[in-house]
Amino acid sequence: MATLPDEFDVPLTTGAGLSGGTHFDDVPDTETLDVGELEGDPAIAFRRTLGMFATGVTVLTTRTRDQVHGMTANAFMSVSLTPPLVLISLDRRARLSAMLHEGTRFGVSVLAAGQAGLSDHFARRAQGEGDVLVPQFEIVRETPLVDGAIAHLVARVVRSYWGGDHSLFLGQVEYARYGEGRPLLFHGGRYERMVTDPELFALLPTELLELLLRRGTERSYASGDVLMRRGDVSDELMTVLEGTITIERPGLRLTRSVGTLLGEIEVLDPGAGRMATITAETDVRCAVVRRDDLRAALEESPRAAIALLEILAARFRETA
Repeated sequence: MATLPDEFDVPLTTGAGLSGGTHFDDVPDTETLDVGELEGDPAIAFRRTLGMFATGVTVLTTRTRDQVHGMTANAFMSVSLTPPLVLISLDRRARLSAMLHEGTRFGVSVLAAGQAGLSDHFARRAQGEGDVLVPQFEIVRETPLVDGAIAHLVARVVRSYWGGDHSLFLGQVEYARYGEGRPLLFHGGRYERMVTDPELFALLPTELLELLLRRGTERSYASGDVLMRRGDVSDELMTVLEGTITIERPGLRLTRSVGTLLGEIEVLDPGAGRMATITAETDVRCAVVRRDDLRAALEESPRAAIALLEILAARFRETA
């Protein structure tokens, strides 16, 4: 994958911003929304109802002169195979909405499971101190595409439609490709992950598994890499999603695979060093949760806290 050439290496425009007037001015009469037994603001109830529809996550991009513009969106759908058509829905206040018109090209990058940080970046969500994310792009048909995404499309706008507070853009696809990997998923206002190995569900209590997948970030290790080293201080808890690891400490050597928790004792003791050295025996994929996120999640979910206590008790029995 190529990075953005020097002549296009300029500050990014991300997220939504006021864009001024558009040509979508005809608004039909508004009717009261029936939200059944739900209480509170109907607009919030409607938004949360829509959030129950699980989607992938895309970054939509275009380029004007020497500047790249991008935003995160999950309102993307296929329309037709012949001709190849897709549809995107953009908030009318978004800068990108004002930039698209018939004949304009836009890119669609379908994000992979490990690209939640890129999604947050283009959605203008705050990131932690010191986390400076610099997106990389490949230019295809004069359109920037996000490096590392599992699928890419370049489309040219052929029609635009009024969509209430959003604008709908129908695009004819000129370029499409896909690669290997798992998609980043979005459901109920938060990121989700696809887990296909039934062994993981059998080995971990459901409440704890959901906590780890929702709060965690994915990390991959090649065969031979050290995941944890005995004596090192760390604030991370891991669970193995894929692959096989070796656990070594004085007088003990174990091989473990999917569903194994790593660092569950040390993550709750801020000053404790790692009790064992853990090495990837094969290529390994893990979900990683930091101490602060783990504690916050356990406070929200007593069942997950009880499940973790049961696992800790089992570890102490093994040691004894």
